[in-house]
Amino acid sequence: MSGKADPRPAGEGTTTPRTRLERGRGALGPALELVHTGRAPTRAVLTAELGVTRATAGVVAAELEALGLIRVDARPGAAAGSQGRPSHRLSVAEDGPVVLAAQVHADGFRAALVGLGGRIVATAPGCETVEADPAKVLGSVVEAGADLLSATGRRCVGAGLAVPSAVAEPDGLALNPLHLAWPVGAPVRRIFTECVRAAGITGPAFTGNDVNLAALAEHRHGAGRGARDLLCVATGHRGVGGALVLDGRLHTGSSGLALEVGHLTVNPEGRPCHCGSRGCLDVEADPLALLTAAGREPGPEVSLLKQAIDLIQDHYDDPTVRTATEALIDRLGLGLAGLVNILNPDRIILGGLHRTLFDADPGRLRAVVADRSLWGQSGGVPILACSLDHNSLVGAAESAWQPVLDDPLTALAA
Repeated sequence: MSGKADPRPAGEGTTTPRTRLERGRGALGPALELVHTGRAPTRAVLTAELGVTRATAGVVAAELEALGLIRVDARPGAAAGSQGRPSHRLSVAEDGPVVLAAQVHADGFRAALVGLGGRIVATAPGCETVEADPAKVLGSVVEAGADLLSATGRRCVGAGLAVPSAVAEPDGLALNPLHLAWPVGAPVRRIFTECVRAAGITGPAFTGNDVNLAALAEHRHGAGRGARDLLCVATGHRGVGGALVLDGRLHTGSSGLALEVGHLTVNPEGRPCHCGSRGCLDVEADPLALLTAAGREPGPEVSLLKQAIDLIQDHYDDPTVRTATEALIDRLGLGLAGLVNILNPDRIILGGLHRTLFDADPGRLRAVVADRSLWGQSGGVPILACSLDHNSLVGAAESAWQPVLDDPLTALAA
């Protein structure tokens, strides 16, 4: 070799780390999402998933590590029994930035700090009182989150809020907070953003329906991972909600109001619903419906959700409790069958009390769905329980992480 420098410009026969980074800049977001969702545990998998060269994947991973978002093992290793060249393992940075996640429901609210990978870093004690003024509630939950940030010293890059209401786009209005005393059409996104800014928290702020966000979290980190058309149905503290994730993105309809499954009629002669109809899933398959069917008077000590779950788990052998549970399973199955006929999902996941109903008698629920849906007998849809304990909180965090996943350099620079 002569030792002379190559006179050709970079990119014409030579490739430097800088030019590889420029070429791979558009891959930073997809690469981060792959690590964030656990689909790229090694640099070799990242290379294959991105469809880039090993060198470009290496530079992309190094840039994400320099941004404090992921960690790359300094020494490559191989799993026992694997073949080929060992590859560097990738993981999210445990000491990296966080987002503020908040959730409001009929029986209280909670704030948490959530890192990449859906990891809950810290949580504030939950509050069990939800006032009629959304500004007071959101101010309190953001203040709790700000205290967590102060105590942990973590960098915050955004905030997300989950509410038990359809959230109309583009203005972020809570159109039907039926189980809260909030006014219909409360501008929750604007209020939440103002509270976040008043607390000195930078980064974008997002607000969404709690079941939509739970479905997003489960699709990325839980029981919905790998599904293409994922249907989520859940009942939390009151009412029933639904969500659909298509090709990794929430389907929210033209104005954010899709999948209001709580108002499917499953018992025409049933209980009056808040919407003016009767026998809706919302009032036939939620915690209050179970307690009422079992002849139990709800108490003030703990939430309705906990009372209903404890009743099934601790007293399922009681004939009255078993009969009430089976009645709710049948009504839930009717609703799911109708949704299967319309949506043709490839997986159904159930959250809240519905997860407990399913665990109590999975065969019964599957049979009702199969018997009542067009494709149930020949192409049964897998039904699973949600696997994340705080999926709405994690989902609220996912909404706040999305700008970083889309464009890490721009989001972190802002």
